[in-house]
Amino acid sequence: MARTRTALFSVLALLAGLLSLQLGGPAPRATAAPAAFTHPGVLVSRAQLDYARSKVRAGQQPWKAAYDDMMGSSYASLSRTPRPRAVVECGSSSNPNHGCTEERQDAIAAYTDALAWYFTRDSRYAKKSIEIMDAWSSTITDHTNSNAPLQSGWSGATWPRAAEIIRYTYDGGWPGAGRFATMLRNVYLPEVINGAATKNGNWELVMTEAAIGISVFLDDRSSYDKAVGTYLDRVPAYVYLTADGDLPKPPADSGIDTESEIIKYWQGQSTFADGLAQETCRDFGHTGWGIASIADIAETSRIQGQDLYPKIQDRLRYALGFHTAYENGAAVPSWLCGGSVKKGLDQVTEVGFNALHNRLGISMSNTQKYTEAHRPSGTDNYFNAWTTLTHADNPS
Repeated sequence: MARTRTALFSVLALLAGLLSLQLGGPAPRATAAPAAFTHPGVLVSRAQLDYARSKVRAGQQPWKAAYDDMMGSSYASLSRTPRPRAVVECGSSSNPNHGCTEERQDAIAAYTDALAWYFTRDSRYAKKSIEIMDAWSSTITDHTNSNAPLQSGWSGATWPRAAEIIRYTYDGGWPGAGRFATMLRNVYLPEVINGAATKNGNWELVMTEAAIGISVFLDDRSSYDKAVGTYLDRVPAYVYLTADGDLPKPPADSGIDTESEIIKYWQGQSTFADGLAQETCRDFGHTGWGIASIADIAETSRIQGQDLYPKIQDRLRYALGFHTAYENGAAVPSWLCGGSVKKGLDQVTEVGFNALHNRLGISMSNTQKYTEAHRPSGTDNYFNAWTTLTHADNPS
């Protein structure tokens, strides 16, 4: 059976390739970028911010607790001193770590201060956010070593969130906004825009999230379209649905095209079920990062008026439900990861849960139980931050 599936898989791939040549190459994707970008429009919109702010001002939960958590964190400290580096060097598992932690955390601090500005209207927070962004845009020139693309994805996913809020809601001015845009275009975008097809999926997904956010801030329709194309190829290769057939879809342009290679890529898992992810049998932490970026990108696309949720909602729904079931205590079957999983999904479910359950009305009992039990979500110190505050039960 295995040899038969492999042979069939190879024949179908060959036929697809011949058909592509016959027709002059693959059909181009439809344009995804809006005619004009919405600002602020990376992960959070003005309407979402206004809704959350109204809840905080009224003292309602869970928003007030989430706000207090954010404002009590070191990321909101007005005495914070940014720690930029000209060259950020990050090896595997951030070893060596020359500026990797500092860059990620300063990006989160800039975003935290931007949110604090919007919620309080205290200009000191806007100025602190600007100070951090200006420090990095005047200093950094490159990312190096093996984790350079991933590091650029983590930080590059966060910087545009901060920049969008400050540039489009703070009336005190930001003279360095142009230089910051140049930094995003020259230092970050080249590292993330071409994806990472042969890496574990959380790499390419967060890199694509960074590319999407940067494209919005730069009003760059071409880069936005390219990033959306990468996303629509990667999501089906990251989350399995039974409609895919006996085997998961391989990443585009990866060369992973046989049954044995696909199973190896899926951490040795050979039995597949709705919602299983490419990194499930690695650990739920890395899987959670991938799921978070899937939701974050769809959320930004929705704000931009080119809603990608309809294209990925089934995979996101099942991925959330599959993993939260085990986080909630379901017994792990023997066919899954040898009967043992490494839990630790972390606080990555708010954006997807709000979009699918609250806006679209999809029943998601496992995800709801997990999400509500882990409120308020804080930050993972990489790129996820304060999503209970910004997205919990947010209809906007």
